[in-house]
Amino acid sequence: MIKPEKTINGTKWIETIQINAEERATLEDQYGIDEDIIEYVTDNDESTNYVHDINEDDQLFIFLAPYALDKDALRYITQPFGMLLHKGVLFTFNQSDIPEVNTALYSALDNPEVKSVDAFILETLFTVVDSFIPISRAITKKRNYLDKMLNRKTKNSDLVSLSYLQQTLTFLSSAVQTNLSELDRLPKTHFGVGADQDKIDLFEDVQIEGEQVQRMFEIETQVVDRIDHTFNSLANNNLNDTMKFLTIWSLTMAVPTIITGFYGMNVKLPLAGMQYAWMLTLGISVALIVAMLIMLKVWRKM
Repeated sequence: MIKPEKTINGTKWIETIQINAEERATLEDQYGIDEDIIEYVTDNDESTNYVHDINEDDQLFIFLAPYALDKDALRYITQPFGMLLHKGVLFTFNQSDIPEVNTALYSALDNPEVKSVDAFILETLFTVVDSFIPISRAITKKRNYLDKMLNRKTKNSDLVSLSYLQQTLTFLSSAVQTNLSELDRLPKTHFGVGADQDKIDLFEDVQIEGEQVQRMFEIETQVVDRIDHTFNSLANNNLNDTMKFLTIWSLTMAVPTIITGFYGMNVKLPLAGMQYAWMLTLGISVALIVAMLIMLKVWRKM
């Protein structure tokens, strides 16, 4: 979808969301955007990047934003969005229709302090970077809940939730790191050449916010990994206790089986002719079982 033209202090802004083949052709024919650029900026597998075409004087920005697969389960991945400065016109590409990107764009548009396209781009990036923080806080809340479950019986649903957290943290941590690397590089590119003090301040604000978000996700990743390690240790310990109980129980049951097996043979055996021979075999079995348990206790196997 190509939305109606808007202006940012005299500069045209063309907003696109989930464009189809016909709309791609419109961008090529009406605005003269190269087909390769459209393919590049709408590729959902692209990573963070900044490209300056010296010949056309075009500038292309690609950044990663959080994309919710299941908000309730905290399942997130990241998807790219693009901004293109082409012949004095700003084009934005949100091929995955990411809500956080739409919010960031209109927040920058409504900001009275945004008085240039460059400021609009940086304010948008700032808000997108800031959109990672609520997710980090939700992860912290979920992580605290799972941490409390360590003192209780662990359920399979808790393990699934922990796995979702680890997957989400992997995607978001990687995206935050690549975004921050590109934000650190932007002031040294054509986009940062000749920047005035206001633009320099915006660069610093976005970088500081990116560093803060990166630290938040680094801490969450470490803590969630520790919880996962503890879960695994508890599961292994419980399994060892179960196997220990079953082993002792099987050894205990093996003793009477051996004794009764001998006296069940169709041959003459000592004391087999006694009237209460069965009580004797029962007593021998109990005595051997007690002796075996005492030995296991002494050898610290119990």
